[in-house]
Amino acid sequence: MNRGTATADYIMEDPREAMRLELKVDPHAWVQKYLARRIPAGAHVLSVGCGPGVILRELCALDPSIRATGLDISDDRLQEAKQKNRQNAQANFVRGDAQAMDFASNSFDLVYSRMLLEYLKDKAGAVKEMLRVCKRGGAVLLQDLDGQLLWHYPEDPVVQGTVEKVVGALAVTGFDPFVGRKLFSLAHQAGLRNIDVQVECYHLIAGEVEPAIREQWELKLEIAEPQLARLLGSEREAQEQSRRFLEYLRRPDTLTYSTVFTVAGEKV
Repeated sequence: MNRGTATADYIMEDPREAMRLELKVDPHAWVQKYLARRIPAGAHVLSVGCGPGVILRELCALDPSIRATGLDISDDRLQEAKQKNRQNAQANFVRGDAQAMDFASNSFDLVYSRMLLEYLKDKAGAVKEMLRVCKRGGAVLLQDLDGQLLWHYPEDPVVQGTVEKVVGALAVTGFDPFVGRKLFSLAHQAGLRNIDVQVECYHLIAGEVEPAIREQWELKLEIAEPQLARLLGSEREAQEQSRRFLEYLRRPDTLTYSTVFTVAGEKV
């Protein structure tokens, strides 16, 4: 329930959603795990779908010779990124569409996107664009979810039906909750070589949800409520389905999970 159009756009444009997503990532740990070894001194890095720019700011801290550009389609997110990076002379932020970037070919040493492709209509086109703007010998890294919001056991038929109805409605925007498993194929078709694939658990709630994670879900559902009401027919029904899902997460016998794929390759 995030980026794209219709329901997806409404949620992503709510400023609380950017804050919620920022709280879910440890920028230092993420950069060290996925990017640090791929960024040489003097590199120019492109963050596609940079959001508030917290990861980009962290990667600039690796070395003062690194230059970084953040691209996002949202004016509000770019404004927040500029504010958070106002003392970061290494970083620049521009508005643009990941599926048709204005950068010259062979411009960047590393191009990466995190949790972006699941929301784009033209996923293959976006990956090809990332490869185009990457220099020969440079790297492209893609990270996205697989099974987002869909995998729960034991199943509550009502909860599962609502989840599938929401996901089905978002399909017209390009939203794909199973894009993670498709990243390798997208990267290969775009022309990346020497591709590395990592698969890890992302969401994992086994038994009663922890209070901090429950609060994140409460906020997510509150942000989504106006569009859920439109989809489900009434505000009351949206509130009821949100309550039922949160009750499911509070149960001691349930498990909810998703996986995250990280795919990185070289432009030859």
